Amino acid sequence: MTKSIEFYFDFISPYAFLAYKRLKSLNKDEKVNIIYKPILLGGLHKLGGITPPAFNERKLKNMKNDCELVAIKNNINFKWNTKFPIDSLYLMRGYLVIDNLLKKKFFDICFDAYWRDNIDISKEKDLNKILEKVGLNKNVFFKNIQNIKIKEELKKLTNKAFEKDIFGAPTFVVNNKIFWGQDRLDYALDEYNS
Repeated sequence: MTKSIEFYFDFISPYAFLAYKRLKSLNKDEKVNIIYKPILLGGLHKLGGITPPAFNERKLKNMKNDCELVAIKNNINFKWNTKFPIDSLYLMRGYLVIDNLLKKKFFDICFDAYWRDNIDISKEKDLNKILEKVGLNKNVFFKNIQNIKIKEELKKLTNKAFEKDIFGAPTFVVNNKIFWGQDRLDYALDEYNS
C-alpha cells in the first residue's frame, strides 16, 4: 500500500487554506502523496456537538488574528473574508463531481477566491465566475451537484471522518494517526517521512 497523507478539508476553513498553501509550497515536486478528503465542516461539527469559533465572538476575534499571524509568518497571501462563514455545500459537492484533471485548479481557485480575494463564493454569480475560470460548464456542474449519489457521498465522507474521531479542518491522517490543525502539518510530514 502506498503511503499517503489524507487531508480533510472544507473551503470555509481558513486554517485549511493556510495548511493547503504551506503543503503546496513544501510539496512542489509532488513527492508527497496527498489524498484530499472533502468534508462538510458544519455537518462534522453538528455530529460532534461542537460550536464552531465563527459563532463565538471571542474565539472568532482570536481566530482572525491567529490566521493573519500564520499567513505573515509563512508568506501566504491571505485576507479574512468579510462574508465568513458561508454555506460551502455546493463547493464541497462540486469537488466530488468535477474531473480529476481539474480538481487542483478548482481547489486553488476556490480557496484563493474566498481566502485571498474576499469573494462570497456561496453566491451564484461569483460561483459562476469560478466555474468559468476552472473551465467548467455551470449548467452541468449545478445539475451534477444535485445528484443524490453526490449528496450521499459527501454525507458519507463527513460521517466516516466523524467515525475516525476527526472533528475539525484541516485534519491530516498518516499511518492511521490523526494530526489536527494547520500547526500540525510538520508532524504529519514527519510521520509520512518516517
